[in-house]
Amino acid sequence: MSSQPATTTMNRRGSPGVRWAAVAIAILALLGAMILDTKIVTIGSAEDTRKAAFSPEAFGRAEFPNVQSAVEQRAVDAPTLATAIAKDKAAAEKQYGVPANVGTEFSVKFTGVVGEGKSGIYTVKVADVPDNLVIRIQTGPAINGTDLRDATGAITFGQFTNQIEYQNAGSALNNEMKKQVLSAIDNTQLTGKTISVVGVFKLINPKGWLVAPVKLSVQ
Repeated sequence: MSSQPATTTMNRRGSPGVRWAAVAIAILALLGAMILDTKIVTIGSAEDTRKAAFSPEAFGRAEFPNVQSAVEQRAVDAPTLATAIAKDKAAAEKQYGVPANVGTEFSVKFTGVVGEGKSGIYTVKVADVPDNLVIRIQTGPAINGTDLRDATGAITFGQFTNQIEYQNAGSALNNEMKKQVLSAIDNTQLTGKTISVVGVFKLINPKGWLVAPVKLSVQ
């Protein structure tokens, strides 16, 4: 019996060596194309588009000077602001305020005599404001609220990944204010002294302002 038909079939299919060579060439061609299509980006370069992890401390350091400057520029004398709010709250909010999530933020400046305090929050007697208006100043160690974050309207939720980052941004600004403004103040010896303040408060109760300072000096 002749073995010629089996030899003919092997030739039509090709030898195993030829088939593997073809596969290897195809793989090399694919790898070459992938290499040519790959762009190497150095970490930290201008082309590195990855979002860095949010650092509250870095945010506070960078943004507090901007908030401080903006509040100083917007600050209204307390007697003028108190009169405007008492006369027409909506008009005062439109003229002097910055809308916040709840209430309106007002930047204010005043000089007054410090009264009694508790937990770092002191009343301040300011001349020419209504007798029924109680002005209080926060001096730490705890600074309540997000007034510094919300004071200008320039810091918004959309700048952050989530609510936690947004809340941390407010805390970071409070902490930076304590370092830059309150660290030089002995808040255990303020009663009876005259202070000058530039700060911000959220209008919730027209007869009670709780001010977070961006500047505070003891005379």
